[in-house]
Amino acid sequence: MRAKVERGSAFTLDVDLQLPGRGITALFGPSGCGKTTLLRAVAGLVRPAPGRVVVNGEVWQDDATGVWRPTHRRPLGVVFQEASLFDHLNVQRNLDFGRRRVPAGERRVSLEQAIDLLGIAPLLPRNPGSLSGGERQRVAIARALATSPRLLLMDEPLAALDSARKAELLPYFERLQRELDMPVLYVTHSLDEVARLASEVVLMQAGRTVAQGPTAQLMTRMDLSLSQGDSASALIEGTLESVDAAYGLLQVRFAGGVLQCVQAAGAPPRTPGQRLRLRVQARDVSVAMKAATDTSILNVLPGTVQAIAQDGPAQSLLSLDVGGCTLLARITRKSADALRLAAGQAVFAQIKGVAVLD
Repeated sequence: MRAKVERGSAFTLDVDLQLPGRGITALFGPSGCGKTTLLRAVAGLVRPAPGRVVVNGEVWQDDATGVWRPTHRRPLGVVFQEASLFDHLNVQRNLDFGRRRVPAGERRVSLEQAIDLLGIAPLLPRNPGSLSGGERQRVAIARALATSPRLLLMDEPLAALDSARKAELLPYFERLQRELDMPVLYVTHSLDEVARLASEVVLMQAGRTVAQGPTAQLMTRMDLSLSQGDSASALIEGTLESVDAAYGLLQVRFAGGVLQCVQAAGAPPRTPGQRLRLRVQARDVSVAMKAATDTSILNVLPGTVQAIAQDGPAQSLLSLDVGGCTLLARITRKSADALRLAAGQAVFAQIKGVAVLD
């Protein structure tokens, strides 16, 4: 899409993007950077001038040829921070309302599929007023899916929920990513949500695109804000090789070797061959010149220093190549100088913490 939207004299949204036709693409950036304005432009709630919006080959706006499709004629679903359910209708009738918007011959997502994906069958007879915040959002997403959208738009859908309700919803979002052949545009300012859910990221600043690409690549680019601060981390895609039930550990193979990860309490059973997404925080990675043997750290892998950057007055941020995967390590500047670290140097990455995200 190409779009230019002026919002008063102080703000202009000016973007030119080509996004994946499936999976979750996160629009990420600080408050006021234009994430929601971009989402509204895609939905037709604001009209870019000039603008062009094409979704999987279907033209919704093209000022060059005079095409403009208003919001009610765009096959999309929208989920906001607030669920905005009809309180005078029970859950079943809320879903029926969404389904009736689409002629029977154009339905791509069945009501039964939406109900199953969001796990809301037990909620169907209940009124919205009796639901928790997380349950209301699941119903809102199911109602949006019941319209058989070509595109699902989510504007900070977890922002109004507490941590417990967020944890309740995240597995359902992951299921949408895996099982629906439908692109999702997801606005958030939470890097945790980006790391767990997004396959693609658009990093925005002051109404413009700073960077766009696969989540794992952008999170470890040292020239971007994603790699700065205490939440800096790397994503690793791997395959579960085995489960050590005696110690509650998972052995996950990736391009750089095998990582041992703690099996979280209450996590679903894992089976060998399963694909997993792992997150390694920069603060949990240190480096050594020799492989330590008498250590409590389970994950020690050979790697190469790719780059070093100063990270505040006392710390350095290292980019490490471990078998073709990039890890970040945050160490003190004193340690970096003492080890005489430099780009191209062989080291051992000592990883004391690995989070399994899905």
